[in-house]
Amino acid sequence: MSLSRRPFLQRAALLLGAAALPPSAWARMAAASSPESSAAPIAPTARLAAAWRARSAGADAASTTDYVGVLHLDWTAGQVRIAQATPVQGRAHGLLAEAGGGFLAIASRPGRWLMRLDAQGKLVQQHWLDQETPAHSFDGHIMASNDGQWLYTTETDRNSGQGWVSVRDARTLSKVAQWATQGMDPHQLLPDTQGMLVVANGGIPRTAKGDKRDLHLMAPSLVRLNPANGELLGQWRLADPRLSIRHLAWSTGEQPLLGVALQAEHDDIDQRRAAPALALWDGKELRIPTRTATAGGYAGDIAPGPGGGFVISGQRVGRGVLWHPDAPDTLMTIAELREVCALSPLPLTDQPGGVLLGAARGVALWHPRLAPAMLAWPQEMSPDNHWIALST
Repeated sequence: MSLSRRPFLQRAALLLGAAALPPSAWARMAAASSPESSAAPIAPTARLAAAWRARSAGADAASTTDYVGVLHLDWTAGQVRIAQATPVQGRAHGLLAEAGGGFLAIASRPGRWLMRLDAQGKLVQQHWLDQETPAHSFDGHIMASNDGQWLYTTETDRNSGQGWVSVRDARTLSKVAQWATQGMDPHQLLPDTQGMLVVANGGIPRTAKGDKRDLHLMAPSLVRLNPANGELLGQWRLADPRLSIRHLAWSTGEQPLLGVALQAEHDDIDQRRAAPALALWDGKELRIPTRTATAGGYAGDIAPGPGGGFVISGQRVGRGVLWHPDAPDTLMTIAELREVCALSPLPLTDQPGGVLLGAARGVALWHPRLAPAMLAWPQEMSPDNHWIALST
């Protein structure tokens, strides 16, 4: 992502698009906003683990440095503060919160490092893939077992292109086992309600440097694996093999759906822009709920939205969009922000459904029951695809 030189326009590009959902849906989402409601306001401050790129200090103003660290959001003061910035070699991508307020960060594809940072965002442990065989590279995402004893990382064999999930000791970060993902270009992975692994095989053939090649050979799939032994428990594909399966999020509610963010890789640019950007998985079927092109065929991130829906970031068209089960055939624009990508559920336990959106000029807040708000970055910086809220 590029660094913006244009001035920040606070709230100028943030929209609430309520008209796109039926009145009944918005009535349910806004019911608690009546005078009888005991709704709590948003916390005045928040901490985010994030990755970003900024211009390097020194004489060479054209050079940039990648960082992992902690951002402090102060809504009362109307500012973002960089609480800690740790330089890293190349982009970070996926982040995972840990008990005690710390977090893990993993390098973007084709990554070589995995690191642990404390609650202040300071580096306390780092692991390099150069210490391991065979020759794998990280594919940018990490998750933990339900008991916190194991970590799972998506990886690619640089020689064969085969996708793998490595099982790692959470204390040492060292690999203890590995399971084939039954595909190539694995990306995000999440546990399901039974603790099994759900893995997104992006399906894009790549060079050893991570560059795309031979897109006519794409074979994306969603797989379910047993984390104890790597047994394949199921595999699902979409009809269009040019829709890469990338990022995942579970909806809220008693019967959660898995939202799957898609990235179109068609040769024709118009076909890419018109492609769907969201799929849903209910444990039995992988389907596309709407072919609305609002997201421009490319979802950079996905987060749970209100009422069992999802928010996705249409990064290339500058839109945050909402899919809601009461209006399953559409994607509603809720924000217009340049280079919008990183999404995080808004930490309001009694009012789920809101999100924080990272974009070129700052961080935006959207919630169906709260006024939209936005804070400017404290310096010229370009956030990466993901961030996570940390305990305060």
